[in-house]
Amino acid sequence: MQIVSKPKKQPIIVAPNSFLAWIGKIFLIFLALVTAYILLTNLIAKPTLFIQNVISGLQLGFVYALIALGYTMVYGIVKLINFAHGDVFMVGAFVSFFAVERFGLHQWPLDLFPSINPFIATAIGTITTILLSMIICVLLAVTIERVAYKPLRNAPRIAALITAIGVSFFLEYFGLLNFVFTARFVPYQRPFEVVTWYIYKGIYLLEPGMNPPDGSVTISNILVIIIIATLIALFTLQFLVKHTKIGIAMRASSFDKPTSRLMGIEVDSIISFTFAIGAAFAALGGVLYAIAYPSIKTLMGVYPGLKAFVAAVLGGIGSIPGAFVGALIMGQAEAMTAGYISTPMRDAIAFSILIIVLLVRPTGIFGEPESEKA
Repeated sequence: MQIVSKPKKQPIIVAPNSFLAWIGKIFLIFLALVTAYILLTNLIAKPTLFIQNVISGLQLGFVYALIALGYTMVYGIVKLINFAHGDVFMVGAFVSFFAVERFGLHQWPLDLFPSINPFIATAIGTITTILLSMIICVLLAVTIERVAYKPLRNAPRIAALITAIGVSFFLEYFGLLNFVFTARFVPYQRPFEVVTWYIYKGIYLLEPGMNPPDGSVTISNILVIIIIATLIALFTLQFLVKHTKIGIAMRASSFDKPTSRLMGIEVDSIISFTFAIGAAFAALGGVLYAIAYPSIKTLMGVYPGLKAFVAAVLGGIGSIPGAFVGALIMGQAEAMTAGYISTPMRDAIAFSILIIVLLVRPTGIFGEPESEKA
């Protein structure tokens, strides 16, 4: 007697060119046209305010890029969303605070060499403070990876994800203790003096106590430092990944870990190195964020961390250029929302962007759809 099994029901697959996908694309086009109309109207009506908002968005976007690079690197190697990354960003800001406020580390060149040029001394002191924050955050991230993530390397992804959320909560609420960082806002002492220029029929230095003329655009040395530091970090990372042996090992580990081990690559060491690089960028972002917005608190890494995650998804998580472009878009979206709608709405807009991207293009701007292995 022959037993004939019933044919299995095939799952319904929504094709990319289905009706729902077309509705999503039409809605996205409509939203883009409305946004372009609002921005163009405000650019014509008040060009100075518009340019000032663009500058504010650039400042935020470049800081978000430093955090997003860590997200996208870790995900590219381990396929893990490290939600504790924003709290490493917070630790970097507080390390620099203690280095400057309690120990005066930014002044050590002047203390040892009183005759040195003040500008050079300030630059060396600031770089030293940033390097200390990066070293502490690298040690913290490697410890977290070894203690919390490595034992779950072969566990289901949900276990590692829940662990990442738990580590994030631990860092936040441990930092809230009075003998650690406290729950208060802490005023941040900048390691250098802020210099401001205004652009009005030319570029002029804004003297202390002087108000810029109406219709001028102001920029500061903080914006210049943030842009230069982020671009150096971005190009260094691109060079590291594309043109060094450890970068080749990182790409190989990302593609196929078992085969990489057979080829002699220490995959566990590569993963730890990836966490270290991401933490160094987060620390740099934390210090620059504290310098730009000189009031820090223990929970300061929550929203920047989440927005940087949205930026990484928007650009295509796993893509380094995608993380950078997504962060710039997020910075502009936040600045324009705060400038033309309302400040509380900027967070809603940021997470609305995440929903739209997941609905219309889940792989992001630079992401590519995963191909199934035969």
